[in-house]
Amino acid sequence: MKSMITIVKEQISSFYLILRLSAFELKSANTNNYLGRFWEILNPMIQLTIYWFVFGAGIRKGREVPMENGIDVPFFIWMVTGMIVWFFVNPAISASSRSIYSRIQLISKMSFPMSAIPSFVIMANFYTHLMLVVVVTIFLQFTDFKLTVYFVQLPYFMLATLLFLLGLALVTSTLSTIVRDVQQVVQSILKMLLYVTPFLWHVDDLVINGIDYAFLLKINPLYYIVEGYRAALLGTTWYPLEYPEYTLYFWIIVIGLFMIGAVLHLKFRNRFVDYL
Repeated sequence: MKSMITIVKEQISSFYLILRLSAFELKSANTNNYLGRFWEILNPMIQLTIYWFVFGAGIRKGREVPMENGIDVPFFIWMVTGMIVWFFVNPAISASSRSIYSRIQLISKMSFPMSAIPSFVIMANFYTHLMLVVVVTIFLQFTDFKLTVYFVQLPYFMLATLLFLLGLALVTSTLSTIVRDVQQVVQSILKMLLYVTPFLWHVDDLVINGIDYAFLLKINPLYYIVEGYRAALLGTTWYPLEYPEYTLYFWIIVIGLFMIGAVLHLKFRNRFVDYL
């Protein structure tokens, strides 16, 4: 617990610096592109078109997706409101896990806590995420799923996503610095996560030989985040209150990641340069 408190204090004291570094990170990522930040919107649009064609028009044959409140949602809208989470967590997990060992020069010259490095990498991806959320929210106003009072729970799920990513990043960035193979493991798990999280298909469809295996996929904490985003954007339910047991489970996972990550990070960070 003491290690976790130390990390939290470092995040708070370095908050302004994290914001500045994340803004610079985002700007430098698009420096050599003629279209600049427009690619942050264009790339997801291209991927969504492909996914809709394969999973929506192909596999599901245009069938709608049932929600908790009994409303059927067109597959494309259901997919978009979930995939904006994937377009955030996928690059954020990948980049934050290699954030420390890939910034050798910054680490050797830095005068701020090393725990701020994964944080500003995650925040850089969060800016793009905010742009996508705005675009999707505007798009929904031209459908049957306009803004409702349920939308106010979206900031909660954004915060939950950020804290989950930071806790995970403390673990993966430390282990990846010590053992480079960990980064390859992270990449392999990310490829799998796209298909074991309800981004492209509805969990209730996972019934094999009369046995429902959906509960196995709900162990994934991303399930809570994705379904929460959909509940907020589509206005279906107060998700954290409707599923209190899963809310509790999610925060236990987040706190556990923070505690493990904080201990690992503080134990090895004075020797990070040696591993590099």
